Amino acid sequence: MCIDGQRRRKGFTLLEIMIVILIIVAILGIAWPNWMKARESARTQTCLSNLRQVSTAKEHFAMENKKTTGEPVTMADLVPEFVKEEPTCPSGGEYDPKPVGQKPTCTIASHKLP
Repeated sequence: MCIDGQRRRKGFTLLEIMIVILIIVAILGIAWPNWMKARESARTQTCLSNLRQVSTAKEHFAMENKKTTGEPVTMADLVPEFVKEEPTCPSGGEYDPKPVGQKPTCTIASHKLP
């Protein structure tokens, strides 16, 4: 009991709760853009890995079928014999295997093989 005879209430005041919420919002405001950047970076790396897989499958297809530079290749030529299943871009792009001798592409501009 307090000196003046009133009971002291337990718990948090509204001001304390608002300060905690403000701190959480500030932390989220800093972390959210970094999380989104990391997420898109992971998607880009997955897409590049898929493009490498398509490129390798296309090379194997060309060697096995005696295809020369410039001859067209479709995903139907590669799936399922050279690639177990058709890969999909995690960002929603579409893959084009391109003719023999060219690098496969994704419709998302930032997803390019070096």
